[in-house]
Amino acid sequence: MSGKSLFVVAALVFALMIGANSVYIVNEFERAVELRLGKVVDADVPKGLHFKIPFIDNVRRFDGRILTLDAPAERFLTLEKKSMRVDSFAKWRIVDVAKYYTATSGEEERARSLLSRRINEELRNQFALRSLQEVVSGERDSLMVDIKKELNAFSDTSLGIELIDVRVKRIDLPEEVSGPVFQRMRAERQKEAAEHRAVGQERAKVIRAEADKEATVMLAIAYRDSEKLRGEGDAKASEVYANAYNRDPEFYAFVRSMQAYKKTFAEKQDVMLVDPKSDFFRYFNDSAGEIKGSKP
Repeated sequence: MSGKSLFVVAALVFALMIGANSVYIVNEFERAVELRLGKVVDADVPKGLHFKIPFIDNVRRFDGRILTLDAPAERFLTLEKKSMRVDSFAKWRIVDVAKYYTATSGEEERARSLLSRRINEELRNQFALRSLQEVVSGERDSLMVDIKKELNAFSDTSLGIELIDVRVKRIDLPEEVSGPVFQRMRAERQKEAAEHRAVGQERAKVIRAEADKEATVMLAIAYRDSEKLRGEGDAKASEVYANAYNRDPEFYAFVRSMQAYKKTFAEKQDVMLVDPKSDFFRYFNDSAGEIKGSKP
C-alpha cells in the first residue's frame, strides 16, 4: 500500500473518531451532565441526540429511574435505652444532576453510602425519641414521615437526591425485651376484647328485653282480639239458637234431646238410674214428647 493510501485510511479513521466523539444520545431513563475540561457546562442535558466538542467535552450519564437502597440492619436504642435491630430500605432518585455529580463524583456507590449513613443516623435519632411500644406498634407511620422529611431536607440540598419513601422492613427485639413486649401487647388486646365482649353482652340484653316486651304486647293484643272475636261468635251463636228456638220450640227441644241421648248412651257399659217417666226420657218413650201416665 502506498503512502497516499495510508494517509487516506488514517484520515478516514480520524474522521470517524471525531464523529463518534461529537455525537451522543441521552435515553428516556437517564439523567446526564456535560463537562468541559472537568467543569460542568450543561447541568441537565435533555433527552435525545446531542453534539459536543470531541476530546474536550465529556458526558456522564446516570440512572434517572427510582432506585432502591437496601440499608444493612443496625442496632438502635429507644427512649428507655432498650436495644433493637432494625432492617430498613429507601426509595430515591436523582433530581439535581449537577449537585449529584459534585457530591458523589458521579459514583452511585458513593451516593448509596452517603445516603445509607444519613438514614441510619436519622433512624437512630428518631428511635431515641420514642418508646419501644410506640416504635413497634403505635407510631411507625409518623416515624417514617418524620424521617423522610428530615432526610429530604438534607439530600435535596447536599446530594441532589429526592428521597421518595423510607420504610422499616423488620424490627427484631432481643429476647429479654420481646417477651415483656408481647405480653403487654397480648394483655392490651385481651382487655380490648373484653370491653367489646361486655358491650356486646349489654346490647344483647337490651335487644332481648325489647324483644320480650314486644312479644308480650303482641300476645296480649292477640288474646284481646281472640276473646273479642270469641265473645262476638258466642253472641252470634246464642242469637241463632234463640231464633231457631222461637221459630219451632218443640222441634228444638226434640233435637236437643236427641243430642243428649247420643252423648249419654255413647258408652255401652254406662249404667243410669233414672225414672223412666222423667222428663229426660220424654222423647225416648214417645216421639210426640208426651210423658206416659201424665195428666192430659
